Amino acid sequence: MKNVLLPVFYLPPISWFSVFLNAENDVLFEQFESFPKQTYRSRTNIFGANGKLTLIIPISHIGNREFKNTEISYREDWRSLHWKSIKTAYQGSPYFEFYEDKLKKIYELEEKYLLNFNLKAIEILQSILKTEKAHSLNVEYIKNPEQINFREKFSAKSPSEFEMEEYYQTFSDKFGFLKDLTILDLICNKGPESLTYLKNIKQSY
Repeated sequence: MKNVLLPVFYLPPISWFSVFLNAENDVLFEQFESFPKQTYRSRTNIFGANGKLTLIIPISHIGNREFKNTEISYREDWRSLHWKSIKTAYQGSPYFEFYEDKLKKIYELEEKYLLNFNLKAIEILQSILKTEKAHSLNVEYIKNPEQINFREKFSAKSPSEFEMEEYYQTFSDKFGFLKDLTILDLICNKGPESLTYLKNIKQSY
């Protein structure tokens, strides 16, 4: 068994789920880190009609920078905007209609804290994937943890280090294959085959 420390992302990329759901990994989630900007903690990438589209959860930048105390801003109706973008992007995919009702529940959440929102969204995604992977939350920030540290492993700015096979995407005829998007992209295009796909990803440690 490998002990891994994972950041808690918003609709995480496929690579994150391959680590999270790996049966050999005992997963601890990071909640005490300082909130880093421009990462998957508050953003996700989908495949829209014009290519890769980044959806960002707005944050209330008040005082405390600890991730577990990072508050979501509801000054604008970002949930409706994100859901509309996802629906537009994936309604033509093979499996979107099967999961639409469950996915919509993510955008009915109204959590104060980003951590709680992300955790509940991951719960919903696990129910779609029909898996119940256990995890726990850390109790303090440790700069050099004993676990395999993934806090800075998934970059929203650099190409993914994980090797994964191409699969058909709704707009791939137009733009080619876009690697390591949100898990939603895999779920909507591969459906029940998603778990098998995740198991075959070559992981980068």
